[in-house]
Amino acid sequence: MHRHDCSIKPDTGEVPCWREQSAIIARMAEVTQILSRMVSGDPTASDELLPLVYDELRKLAKVRLAREKPGQTLQATALVHDAYLRLVGDGQSPSWDSRGHFFAAAAEAMRRILINRARDKDRLKCGGGWQKVDLDQVELALSTPDEILLDLDEAISALAEEDTVAAKLVKLRFFAGLTQGEAASALEIPRRTADRHWAFARAWLYDRLQNGEHGN
Repeated sequence: MHRHDCSIKPDTGEVPCWREQSAIIARMAEVTQILSRMVSGDPTASDELLPLVYDELRKLAKVRLAREKPGQTLQATALVHDAYLRLVGDGQSPSWDSRGHFFAAAAEAMRRILINRARDKDRLKCGGGWQKVDLDQVELALSTPDEILLDLDEAISALAEEDTVAAKLVKLRFFAGLTQGEAASALEIPRRTADRHWAFARAWLYDRLQNGEHGN
């Protein structure tokens, strides 16, 4: 008996065969299992999740970038949402513990994808200037000029040494496109606490970049 119940891929329009569908289901089960281990406190699970999320986001970004018209930009939120559906599925919503771990991995994966792309373009100019980046416009991560993105990423790494939570909050919002409320839930902190960290992060990053404290 032949299987013809293949659905059309939303990204490419291709129809995957049943073998590919089986592989997708198996991968979703693997990711769900890893997320469960992370919630249970398994310290090795995050190392297994990041490569899976990275590969999925990289493939999605490549397809979307190839299809985008000039003047249009990708949205981090859309990419992360699609990756979540492809790796976890759209069944019963997992707890925010699980989703929080996924979004943290997605933010790190998006950061690596964008930074690697910027470095590959070999446009490592310094002194981009904070006035070109509005941290409240969280979708700018995909359209921010490469040299500014590199300066900002370096500044976020330095921020992590001062305030780890603030740095994680910036990554979730800037690279994964989460709202403030979603980022607070992902970090398992009250919204008011997230607002305080966000205000500190904006002021700290502004001061660092305005003073030209970035590498060569």
